[in-house]
Amino acid sequence: MERELALEFARVTEAAALAAARWVGKGDKQAADDAAVTAMRVMFDTVSVDGVVVIGEGEMDEAPMLYIGEKVGTGVPPQVDIAVDPLEGTNIVAKGLTGAISVLAVAPRGSLLHAPDMYMDKIAVGPECRGRVYLEAPVKENLREVAKALNKLMSEVTVVILDRPRHQQIIEEIRRVGARIKLITDGDVSPGVAAAYQDSGVDMLLGIGGAPEGVITAAALKCLGGDFQARLYPEGPEAEDEIRRCHEMGIANVEKVFTIDELAKSDDIIFAATGITDSFLLKGVRYYQRRAITQTLVMRSTSGTIRHIEAIHHLDKKPLFKNNLIKLKMD
Repeated sequence: MERELALEFARVTEAAALAAARWVGKGDKQAADDAAVTAMRVMFDTVSVDGVVVIGEGEMDEAPMLYIGEKVGTGVPPQVDIAVDPLEGTNIVAKGLTGAISVLAVAPRGSLLHAPDMYMDKIAVGPECRGRVYLEAPVKENLREVAKALNKLMSEVTVVILDRPRHQQIIEEIRRVGARIKLITDGDVSPGVAAAYQDSGVDMLLGIGGAPEGVITAAALKCLGGDFQARLYPEGPEAEDEIRRCHEMGIANVEKVFTIDELAKSDDIIFAATGITDSFLLKGVRYYQRRAITQTLVMRSTSGTIRHIEAIHHLDKKPLFKNNLIKLKMD
């Protein structure tokens, strides 16, 4: 992929973040998500790629836009897989909490795992810990390896986990070993990527979250040289249907532990994320005098380039908002 595409994809996540951010704290997660999806879809139409959404808002009958299998871009080469989450953290935005981002990952056609919308057990670490942690290893062993790799005391290692009853055993194991824990309400892409940043305050992400988000996180960590392992986690009354969906999407062994190179096969990946509310990675959208400031992270795995882009947007000059293509305010 041409390097110029990285900035084009940054514009895509910026638009989605600007659209969603006006709904922060207003209690309407559906409206926020709809705004982000619409803005992202409109911006994709301007990008010179022949793209197919492999991870998106769901199936065609579940989502009017950015559904799995939908074609995006202008239709000219390169042919690419696109994984999107226009609003990662719908509950976060509705409640005005921290951790919401707009995010996407792009790779050559056939490179990203087609993961159904189900749970996934995950472990994410930064470059120093690559090859030293394993999903099936005991929690205490993984923590010891992380502490050694980072030259930290166990009491200085920080693990991020979604605050869910299903994680109680893991939480207790971490506390017994003496490591620190940061519990989050939603949105595990941001802390998963942050594990690869030395100054983020995150050393490891553990636990069960969304499978689509797992693939996006793996793509980001591929750009950063980090490590990621995961296993799909069907559960509850829908487990049989989820296993069937896995088989339909080409995943024969649902119990397989996927490595980062199996989740994101290519070495030519572009990742972009824009903050909606403040997160481990990025500041959220800030407003003043009909202007908005966004902070975006853009990465390319081929060059290893990592860009942090802070942009000032004159909202009255943006057709996407000026012409009311995106509903910004509550009626």
